[in-house]
Amino acid sequence: MDLIKVEGKVGGRLEDTCLVSGIVIDKDFSHPQMPKHLENPKIAILTCAFEPPKPKTKHTLQITSAEHMSELHEQEQEYFRKQVQQCKDSGADLIICQWGFDDEANYLLYRSQLPAVRWVGGVELEMIAIATGGRIVPRFEELSADKLGTCGSVREVGFGTTKDRMIFIENCPRSNAVTIFIRGGNQMMIEEAKRSLHDALCMVRNLIRDNRIVYGGGSSELAASHAVHVHADSVSTVDQYAIRAFGDALESIPINLAINSGLDPIKALSDARKSHIDGKNPFAGVDCMDRGTIDMKEQRVFETLSGKCSQLRLATQVVKMILKIDDVIITKPEQEQQQ
Repeated sequence: MDLIKVEGKVGGRLEDTCLVSGIVIDKDFSHPQMPKHLENPKIAILTCAFEPPKPKTKHTLQITSAEHMSELHEQEQEYFRKQVQQCKDSGADLIICQWGFDDEANYLLYRSQLPAVRWVGGVELEMIAIATGGRIVPRFEELSADKLGTCGSVREVGFGTTKDRMIFIENCPRSNAVTIFIRGGNQMMIEEAKRSLHDALCMVRNLIRDNRIVYGGGSSELAASHAVHVHADSVSTVDQYAIRAFGDALESIPINLAINSGLDPIKALSDARKSHIDGKNPFAGVDCMDRGTIDMKEQRVFETLSGKCSQLRLATQVVKMILKIDDVIITKPEQEQQQ
């Protein structure tokens, strides 16, 4: 799950959603005239900023002449040139930096034909380091060829006539990291698609951990409800009423499924229950898709056993917690207390 990233960008249609074999970051190249496509680049991943060193104490600098200003500017340029040259000497073709840099450093990077991406988040920086096989470098002096990462291609992708740009880092050799890139007409649609994909990914993860399944459409709840009622018949004490109530509560799932599907809940529940008891078919449920059969095994509707157990377990714990509350304290208004 950690190697699967979900990104979204407003625009296009939901059908334009694609799987990118690599990492997508919501950034663009720092200079508009930098190359937009790089093949097999050597990537330097930095957490140090392109800026002159700062003193640790408070200071005041007074400039009294134009010569002093030129000297200060030249010294600042020299710092930038040294930092850019250290990147060039390491063999880097692309700089990915966690921090920003001003126009002076940006211009020198462009003149040195060294594309750069700035303001990349820490989590994304770690994913890029894992995927490309590079190491995160905290100081320019530590930058060397053996700490550079690599990938098949890096490209900047634009969307329509807007200024929205994103960086695609593809074909990473050291990792199976992928990105699901979602498109949609508005942000709400993209967020809803992200939630749906997250649920689907979690279900696949659960199936990998435990591949046992139960059939959906309310069939597993009806089968469990029938078994609970049968067990209640064998209990002679007053506990049988609590057991029957638990069995009745399980039937609320197929009833709500029928209501949400626009079906008659009483008829749908009766047909499924009849199939369970008379037809001995434990796979009978609610035909939400109107496919002409209530057999969920035939419709191939199923869900993970671990997920179903978690749902029932959490619901039971909530009910037990509510039943433990045996008193409600009502605070009277202050005026009534004074009277």
